[in-house]
Formats: sequence, C-alpha cells, structure tokens
Amino acid sequence: MADVKIKPLAYRVVVKAAEAETKTAGGIIIPDSAKEKPQKGTVVAVGPGKKDEPTSVKVGDSILYGKYSGTEINIEGTEYLIMRESDIYAIL
Repeated sequence: MADVKIKPLAYRVVVKAAEAETKTAGGIIIPDSAKEKPQKGTVVAVGPGKKDEPTSVKVGDSILYGKYSGTEINIEGTEYLIMRESDIYAIL
C-alpha cells in the first residue's frame, strides 16, 4: 500500500483508482480516448469522521464509487481521488 502523506479531514477519503480496462472481454483493445473512467479503487487514507459519526471504510478497502465522484489530486507524481465517504457505494 502506498504511504500517502495526506490526512483528509472529517468524512473525506483518499482513493487510488483502479487502472482503466485496456481490452474488452472479446479481446478488442480499447484506445485511450474511449476508455471508461474507473469506478473501482482502493482506499489509501481516511479522515476521522464526525464526532458522532465515524467513517465506515478503512485503509486498504476496495470500493465502488460514483462515476463522477471526487476531485483528482496529484501527490508525488501519483494520481488519487479525494471524495466524501457518501460518494462510496460499496466495499468489495
């Protein structure tokens, strides 16, 4: 797991998105311009939550999130998403 030097506040979560699919199930190679934005990733940092509502995800969880969720950030050359915990649909 990457050692991320960022601590999100409140109910925010930092996620490393999974790589976009490069081939279809039939073996057709997908060009970069047609790749879908991934909706799956791994939690790399978690905020403390609110006083009466702790966060329910933890570092290392694989998650599903909304297609347009989060804000893209670049930390030491690696792309991450920072999003609200409410943007997360499920833990895999």
